Amino acid sequence: MTGHPQPSPTRADPDPTGSVPRQAGADPHPADPGDDDPALHLGDVEVARYVVRPDLDPRHGPRPYLHPVRTLAGTPVTDAFPADHVWHLGASLAVQDVDGTNLWGGRTYVRGTGYTWRDDHGVIAHTQWRERTPDRLAHTLQWRDRAGGVLLTEHRRLAATPVTADAWALDVDYTLTAPAQRDVPLGSPATNGRPGGAGYGGFFWRAVAEGEPTAFTMDADGEQAANGSAARWVALTGVAPGGGAYTLVFTGLGLGDRWFVRTAMYPGVCVAFAFDRPAVVPAGGRRTGQHRVLVADGVRDRAGVTALLAAAESA
Repeated sequence: MTGHPQPSPTRADPDPTGSVPRQAGADPHPADPGDDDPALHLGDVEVARYVVRPDLDPRHGPRPYLHPVRTLAGTPVTDAFPADHVWHLGASLAVQDVDGTNLWGGRTYVRGTGYTWRDDHGVIAHTQWRERTPDRLAHTLQWRDRAGGVLLTEHRRLAATPVTADAWALDVDYTLTAPAQRDVPLGSPATNGRPGGAGYGGFFWRAVAEGEPTAFTMDADGEQAANGSAARWVALTGVAPGGGAYTLVFTGLGLGDRWFVRTAMYPGVCVAFAFDRPAVVPAGGRRTGQHRVLVADGVRDRAGVTALLAAAESA
């Protein structure tokens, strides 16, 4: 997503070049019982695995993420640690500039300089489970800076719901709360000066596809038309490496959000919080999000997506 490929180790190994300082004390809190990686199930089918406490190099933006996410037929529709951007982690919440802390991973975009390795990586850390059932997960998290200071507190809920015989819905709901004493600005490479519509950062889905996938909205086609739009939904269709075709339908933009969409460089869709201007979580205030992703087997056209959305609304 950053447009600066940088393959590097996926685990917390020493930096091979010695050019990037390591972060100490990324997660000083002990693991709470039951901190295995739970899965979301629909009946006997595992549709998503939730990696709660990944053991990652700090430069990769350690955070909980969903991977693999699969269709009901078993086709994988997420990617993690791809060689082009190893900090892309399935489906996750991630922002490159949270009051000066990089919670996305990779280089930070600096106005007037461009992408730069900085010792500014934080961590989004699980702290407590609130609910764990086969089709629903809810927990509390902290968005922390590199020294362990709490930038935001989050309550997150994930739920899987059947839609049709070949489609299901993933619901992602969250509330971000700022400390009482200060505002917390949220930025992106675009708000920090990068041109070209690189306003990513928010709820991001790194898809997987053989060849270039297809993106479209209710009334427009292609990456350029979808990127930066406020369309009611964005669909991404593709073929996974194993040959299974799929369709993903993303809904749930919040006020001021925009879609960030990539298909040519890599397959990805993001509910972008700060596409062309910074967002702010006010002191003591909250930012909420409610996003739904429909995960379907097969390639759907507009009529098929419309039918899928109607089925999801009545499910």
